[in-house]
Amino acid sequence: MSDSAVIVDFVRSPMGKGRPAREGRAGGALSSLHPVELLGQVFRSLVNRTGIDPVLVDDVITGCVSQVGEQAGPVGRWGWLAAGLPESVPSVTVHRACGSSQQACDFGAQGVIAGVYDVVVASGVESMSRIPMLTARIGQDPYGPSVAKRYEPGLIPQGVSAELIASRFKFNRDALDEFSARSHQRAAEADFNAEVVPIELPDGSVVSEDETVRPQTTPESLGGLRPSFRTEEMVARFPEIEEWNVTAGNSSQLTDGATALLIMSESKASELGLRPRARFHSFAVAGDDPITMLTGPIPATEKVLARSGLELSDIDHYEVNEAFASVPMAWAQHFSADPSKLNPRGGAIALGHPLGASGGRLVGSALHGLEATGGRYGLITMCEAGGMANATIIERL
Repeated sequence: MSDSAVIVDFVRSPMGKGRPAREGRAGGALSSLHPVELLGQVFRSLVNRTGIDPVLVDDVITGCVSQVGEQAGPVGRWGWLAAGLPESVPSVTVHRACGSSQQACDFGAQGVIAGVYDVVVASGVESMSRIPMLTARIGQDPYGPSVAKRYEPGLIPQGVSAELIASRFKFNRDALDEFSARSHQRAAEADFNAEVVPIELPDGSVVSEDETVRPQTTPESLGGLRPSFRTEEMVARFPEIEEWNVTAGNSSQLTDGATALLIMSESKASELGLRPRARFHSFAVAGDDPITMLTGPIPATEKVLARSGLELSDIDHYEVNEAFASVPMAWAQHFSADPSKLNPRGGAIALGHPLGASGGRLVGSALHGLEATGGRYGLITMCEAGGMANATIIERL
């Protein structure tokens, strides 16, 4: 008989701007810290908070997107050892693009349900100031000739996909900017003290608050930004996009961050005297058109609801990653979703999107959101490169 997989705790680092230090310009708050050290401090905080004997952890599953340079190899293993934790605990690194740490949570929970694990740490890390996005692709062709031929005249940047979605769902610039300003306002009003752990930098200073949230953001202040992805080539290729409206202000922020969740069987939690806060209810993954790319959360949500036996009206909290404002907006329009339940604690437009760590943050945000409101079910879904998506339902206990 399978056992339930439960979440005992969730912690994350503050979110730092993914901006390297350069001459005459300060870096982001976490940019001076090696990603292994960042993740290691989050691991140590998770172990200290829960009081668990770390030798009981069966596996550390870590999401990371740019697995190159300082994030090459088993970054979770190095983070675990950097924290001074037992050498006997193994680790594996997961890449499902932006959903990597959500997939880490799902793999961990599925391992528990299957009886392979008793205790798992699911985690994620990305230092976008030290390893900029797409670093691993520089000078390389990640597609190969067959994929290139299938999608002639070529695959496109995600920002152009976001423009296509905005155009097809008829979201104008004002709507995108209004959604984005609301993300900042909600994040500014949310209480993250229960999840954010302090991070010590090499100079001994401590970062304890998110650097990315701008409470003063308004639709008017965002309205002055120029479109980020409009080029002559893309305008010629996609004449159906009459107005180009995706800007830095209505897109997710490049960010440094790390997340970690302690997941175990419900029986093991009882044995250890730990309180389960939520259980994993249902899982799904889906693929969609890699040109529009970011619409994957729609079929993933349809699949996870079908598997769960729930209706969207049964869900009390939705976390749909704000890779670009048009993504959760399209999801909400498709499902006629209640906007008050959608990213009520803000999203990646305000908090940032540290690629490999974001999925874990969404799971943790849903957990804290459910606890704050007394809701029962939370749905987490994340668009991913190549037209993929994860969807997860958790149930507050």
